[in-house]
Amino acid sequence: MAKVKMPRKSVSLDMTAMCDMAFLLLNFFILTAKFKPEDPVTVDMPGSISELKMPDVGVMTISVDKDNKVFFGVEGQFVRREMLKLFAGQYKIGYTPQEEQEFMNLSTFGVPANQLRTILNMSNAERNKPGVQPGIPIDSADNQLKDWIAQARYADKVVAATNGTESKGLRIAIRGDKATNYPTIKKIITTLQDQNINKFNLITNLEGAPELAGQ
Repeated sequence: MAKVKMPRKSVSLDMTAMCDMAFLLLNFFILTAKFKPEDPVTVDMPGSISELKMPDVGVMTISVDKDNKVFFGVEGQFVRREMLKLFAGQYKIGYTPQEEQEFMNLSTFGVPANQLRTILNMSNAERNKPGVQPGIPIDSADNQLKDWIAQARYADKVVAATNGTESKGLRIAIRGDKATNYPTIKKIITTLQDQNINKFNLITNLEGAPELAGQ
């Protein structure tokens, strides 16, 4: 008895829906991606085996380069705007709306109060050139870093209250170059402790854990 041959049919898949989904996902990632802003300070951080990661929001960062220049930055544009207003009131400095907008876009800065307006009126390329920003004063006679820290913490609470939420407090991170002198780091830690801040993080580069002998 002859076998009945079943007709073969080619299989086709409609990829239109898949392509649409791919483009939607691509657009989503492009629009929500957070690009790293230009940084005026270069820090060659020491290595450690700690795998603790810092969050992307709610962080106050104090950076120190190899020349012991101190830089300061806070995550959140609205926190930065409120912080500048508080700092301006304390130092009796007026800023234009354009200067306020420029400051909101600054992730990190390192200048004394009397030079802040100067860098706000520079382009990103100009203000981020090496040597342009001399660092924030941290001497006992003129410790402006202490004022920035205090105003940043208060600004975070103000912004949270404006949004109808409760502030969880800013996490503080110190990012020091491995060539930084210890007395500079000690001054920063003392500045934090003077404001009853005894918990902070030291940012390092991740390196492999040492192998145990005999393994």
